[in-house]
Amino acid sequence: MRALLSVYDKSGLVPFARQLQDLGFELISTGGTYRDLEAAGLDVTAVAGVTGWPEMLDGRVKTLHPAIHGALLARTDLPHHRDDLITHGIAPIDMLVGNLYPFAATVADPNTAFPDAIEQIDIGGPAMLRAAAKNHQRVTVVCHPGDYDAVLDAVRAGGATDALRRELAAKAFAHVSAYDAVVADYLRVGADGPFPREFSVAGRHVASPRYGENPGQAAAAYARLTAGLPVPGILDARQLGGKALSFNNLLDADAAWNTIRGLDRPAVAIIKHTIPCGCALRDRLDDAYALALAGDPVSAFGGIVACNREIDGETARAMSATFFEVIIAPSFSDDALSVFGRKANLRLLELPAARAYRTRPPWDVRPISGGLLVQHADTTPDDPTTWQVATTRVPNLAERRDLTFAWHVVRHVKSNGIVFVTDEAVVGVGSGQPNRLESIAIAARKASARATGAVMASDAFFPFADNVEAAAAARITAIIQPGGSMRDAEVIAAADAAGIAIVFTGTRHFKH
Repeated sequence: MRALLSVYDKSGLVPFARQLQDLGFELISTGGTYRDLEAAGLDVTAVAGVTGWPEMLDGRVKTLHPAIHGALLARTDLPHHRDDLITHGIAPIDMLVGNLYPFAATVADPNTAFPDAIEQIDIGGPAMLRAAAKNHQRVTVVCHPGDYDAVLDAVRAGGATDALRRELAAKAFAHVSAYDAVVADYLRVGADGPFPREFSVAGRHVASPRYGENPGQAAAAYARLTAGLPVPGILDARQLGGKALSFNNLLDADAAWNTIRGLDRPAVAIIKHTIPCGCALRDRLDDAYALALAGDPVSAFGGIVACNREIDGETARAMSATFFEVIIAPSFSDDALSVFGRKANLRLLELPAARAYRTRPPWDVRPISGGLLVQHADTTPDDPTTWQVATTRVPNLAERRDLTFAWHVVRHVKSNGIVFVTDEAVVGVGSGQPNRLESIAIAARKASARATGAVMASDAFFPFADNVEAAAAARITAIIQPGGSMRDAEVIAAADAAGIAIVFTGTRHFKH
């Protein structure tokens, strides 16, 4: 039996190779893998000794040779394949152990030059993995060190089963597919043209929720693999306490973290079912939390909290009075950890300040029956210098400040989103309604008397003046919205009649 080993990830390689050799395998290897095995005292043959050709073109050509690919692809159950092997002096390879160059890690460094990135595109590795995986009825292909023990157990028991070889072949094709998807993504970076005719979404399994949205649904969490700076997210967080996160916890935690992204002052957001039911800015985190909770204390129960500053003991003590599923922050003081440690089921997630997005917005990919919808994610920062006052009355400084904050929050509220804000704190939210009037009514009901003197943000334009009339009835003093309706003139006239200031942003943040 012969095993060819050619890996970039050398975790557990030497012990695995040693046990293969003890089980009777002849070892063949390339480059750095060969040097590591030889240095460990193993009896290993260089690929050049099998092919009769040295590595060439700066290592670009090592394994691309019939002595390797014929040995991997040959079906020894077919007489004419056996005849070909004999004619050309090729001995079959029974196991391939391989994984690929770290292309994603290389291009995650913005200082990586294009020629250096191109050199990290693996050619021989994917070719061998595909060959071995295609011929998995005879060849065992291993691309993840985590499978070493299972493979060794199978060999000791008499050989890998058909089921195991097929499972490993699927992993090999997935490994190559994800790798190629990142390469294609890298080569597309900077292009402003249409979306490609074909594309793949690459991911790496990082967590296993107990189930999906409902107990009858299986679920998994995958980190998205892309070229350039990784898109930071909740899966990068370090869990400090509590039980495992559920599928819904991850969705809500993602919404919470995204809501406070980009806010410079101490901020707290409280999320329930992906909707910000409370959010506030203050100079002190405990004050921001108190106002965020006051935004909708009923909905906050069982929600998820995100903060953009380290949580101190005082803030932790305030938070501990309410039941929350998850609390997210860049860090937690020792005092805070001691306070939260008394809540056995509370999940604490430590997630440092977000890195910048890569040059272009990441793709937002959503499934539909039989297909996918793809768009650029709505992550481009707003530019308040481009906003225009559309009404006779101009918002005062306090209203401008609140309008800016309300516009930040409303982009995280679902379809027909409406947000009421007073003194940089959310006091009412309406979302997910089939018409905007319903959302305004819900936000007004939640805000109650706090709506008086508040400002309002709308994620999309007002189709009719009745939206402004509803805002006036709630005693709103200023509104921020995209503008662009056929009836903008009527909307502006209604605002002027009510003494309400309207700011047009020119940008819609509708979130379906």
